[in-house]
Amino acid sequence: MVNAHIYQIFYSDQTRSTLDKGFIPLDNVGQRPDWREYWPIRNFLLNNTLDDAAFYGFLSPKFAAKTNLEASDVHAFLATVPESTDIVSFSPFFDAGALFTNVFLQGAQGHPNAWGPFEEVVRLIKPDVGLSTLIMDSSNSVYCNYFVAKPRFWRHWLSLAETIFAIAEANGTPLAFALNGAARHAQGDTPVKTFLIERLVSLILATEKHWQFASFNPLQLPLVYPGAAQAAQELVMLDALKRAAVGSGRAEYMTVWSQLRERVVASMTAPR
Repeated sequence: MVNAHIYQIFYSDQTRSTLDKGFIPLDNVGQRPDWREYWPIRNFLLNNTLDDAAFYGFLSPKFAAKTNLEASDVHAFLATVPESTDIVSFSPFFDAGALFTNVFLQGAQGHPNAWGPFEEVVRLIKPDVGLSTLIMDSSNSVYCNYFVAKPRFWRHWLSLAETIFAIAEANGTPLAFALNGAARHAQGDTPVKTFLIERLVSLILATEKHWQFASFNPLQLPLVYPGAAQAAQELVMLDALKRAAVGSGRAEYMTVWSQLRERVVASMTAPR
């Protein structure tokens, strides 16, 4: 039987009342809301002894709304993955991944002031990575921190996240000011640093190939963009073209991807 400790974060009595009873409640009431989920995840990882053979996850209160999954679905899928697996994704928004070269470019489309700090931080923690040309696909794109992982992965993730944390907390450089600056969000202005932390898992998976990764089929989970469902087949093609580009190193696949993407976006935004 798979040993998994999956927590669901709550911020108030109201959010606690909405949690899935199959997950373990994790209290974050009144605790540094500027860091969103990172604060309780960080505190847990720094202050608890972890079982190296077990999976750990930290999900937001909106997990069910964004994935249509329940705790029983999560545990059932975990029971199917090989014992050697390091990380398992339950990420929705396949369309967001397919329509952009990588999750950072996708985030910058909605939050233009995030791109500068995105690039600068990635240069610090991954100096050999060119963020504007890094290709990600559904084998390494994870949204909303909806993943569970073994401690060996969490420890590495935390070591990179703490670089971002230290810069933002010192709040004494232009990069720190940009990380702490607000980006537009459906729930109100949100610090850029939270969107960066959310994308850290994808950066690790796309640049460090040794991690053993499994994912719940993202094609069965909700999409995020209006009109995306009407281009379902094309979205699969876009993702496949990016996989082929990475696997072969041939630029022609991304040329075709760009042409197809342009047609898909036009169809999604056309008046109906």
